[in-house]
Amino acid sequence: MADQLAPHFIGAYGHSVVKTPNIDALAASGMRFDAAYCNSPLCAPSRFSFMSGQLISRIAAYDNASEFSSQIPTFAHYLQLQGYTTCLSGKMHFVGPDQMHGFQDRVTTDIYPSDYAWTPEWEANDERIDRWYHNMQTVKESGMAMATFQIDYDDEVGFAAQRRLFDYARDEQKPFCMVASFIHPHDPYVARPEWWNLYKDSEIVLPKVEISWGDQDPYSQRLLNGIEAAYTPLTTEEVIRARRAYYANVSYFDSKVGQLVQTIEEIGETDNTIFVITADHGDMLGERGLWYKMNFFEYSARVPLIMCGPGVAQGSSSSACSLVDILPTLVDIGSANGSEKPEFGQRIDGRSLWPVAQGGTDSKSEAIGEYCAECAGSPVVMIRRDDFKYIHCDGDPAQLYNVAADPDELVNLQGDHAHLEISRSFAAEVAAKWDLGELKKDVISTQRSRRALHAAMEAAKERGGGEHWDYQPPYDASQKYVRNHTAWTEQATRFRYPKL
Repeated sequence: MADQLAPHFIGAYGHSVVKTPNIDALAASGMRFDAAYCNSPLCAPSRFSFMSGQLISRIAAYDNASEFSSQIPTFAHYLQLQGYTTCLSGKMHFVGPDQMHGFQDRVTTDIYPSDYAWTPEWEANDERIDRWYHNMQTVKESGMAMATFQIDYDDEVGFAAQRRLFDYARDEQKPFCMVASFIHPHDPYVARPEWWNLYKDSEIVLPKVEISWGDQDPYSQRLLNGIEAAYTPLTTEEVIRARRAYYANVSYFDSKVGQLVQTIEEIGETDNTIFVITADHGDMLGERGLWYKMNFFEYSARVPLIMCGPGVAQGSSSSACSLVDILPTLVDIGSANGSEKPEFGQRIDGRSLWPVAQGGTDSKSEAIGEYCAECAGSPVVMIRRDDFKYIHCDGDPAQLYNVAADPDELVNLQGDHAHLEISRSFAAEVAAKWDLGELKKDVISTQRSRRALHAAMEAAKERGGGEHWDYQPPYDASQKYVRNHTAWTEQATRFRYPKL
């Protein structure tokens, strides 16, 4: 799993410059989903939806400081019931005291805070929270460096994942599901020289779509203000530098995929492993003047989704799908492996993509999105069905695009006479599916309570009390490598792989 990786910047999805040989190889031998979406274009909400198979409005996963309740079953829980060992290496942005959510093993800490610090305030929606809101400084400071906190983190994630795979092989344990979740190519856009030097400034493709302020839709205008893009001009050189670093970090992520595929080969499990490549959301990367995510345009809301392995057909699927579909898909894969299918503890919003991955037809072409976090002020919802995408936010004009005919979403068909029936149908569906007024009230209510709780937790820390929820990976140095409780020759034999 990548962070903030739009499929548009992957070779297998047609980009002519970005180098992703390892992902491309998996896609060439497996199934590529060409219309996969996140269910909320922000890190934590998207991941909670991904883990639970439920939309964020159902589980109150509104923003990056929303708690992920322990009573919500995840695919990790269901796979445990099917006999799998479950492991997380890397980011999942869990918020709250439960930092496992069905993973039996967790081999790294997370990269972001696990408390309520990043709670937005819709009651003062025009005010920036400078401590953690995105701004254009990230773009202006992009470039090359030898080390960053993100590089440190992803190197640790990859190493820990590879080590645990060898542990599984040494101990010949039961089947496993590992999620290796990296932070790249998420901003800040800073890359090491070996990845930066894969590209030249002259190769970097500038944003395709430029829209003047007056032609932006109202939500995009609020978002441009929120990230300070509305009044922070960027030079062409700065845009090229940021996009070059993004390209570089996509290649860096691809290298991590390659390392894990190689490790699976080295432990002899290639013919017994399903690989799934995806991300939590995309990145506008300057398209329409927008950066980062937090909207439902294609570069922000679409994600890569590639499956490869035994039973997976070669091909591609154009049916719209989303990350809530991953849970039922993994459960079906577990059942195909001979495990009994568990009863779901809560209603699942997704559908299994396993029949499509095997070369069958999709039962429907649909993806549902919801955004209830910073810069919005009111819930934003999206329905992608077949060729059309409908975006609604109370108080704003609706947006309707035919993304098959108009992938750059340049022509809003809302109000177009030929599409009145489609518009009316989507509007009626939104009214029936959501009570957006009540949803807004609930979002604001949870924001108030979380801000109060965060203030109390911070006050306790200032007095030397309280506790943090940040995950501390277990580490007992007395049991590592060679110690006096066993002969070194026994340890040499135990850790050698393959065994003599």
